[in-house]
Amino acid sequence: MEFTQHKAQGWYVDPYGRHQARWFSDGTPTALVRDDGRESTDPPPETEFTGTPEPAPEVEGALLHGPHRGGVSGDRAAWEIFVSTGGD
Repeated sequence: MEFTQHKAQGWYVDPYGRHQARWFSDGTPTALVRDDGRESTDPPPETEFTGTPEPAPEVEGALLHGPHRGGVSGDRAAWEIFVSTGGD
């Protein structure tokens, strides 16, 4: 059985230090950022991110983006989809 490495997906501490959190997609920092529960955009620097992302703390009342649905985390939403489709 072959395992694939998990790539960061969701909110992580902004590795560039410009915002409180930055959305990662497939292990890559995106332009979507969050400060004090408010989302905005700020393109990441041109330099490639090669570190290990640190999960950002959950922010109560934050707008939810990406795979989040109605306050459900991305992992939970993915699990709900997996279960609802019979695990396919």
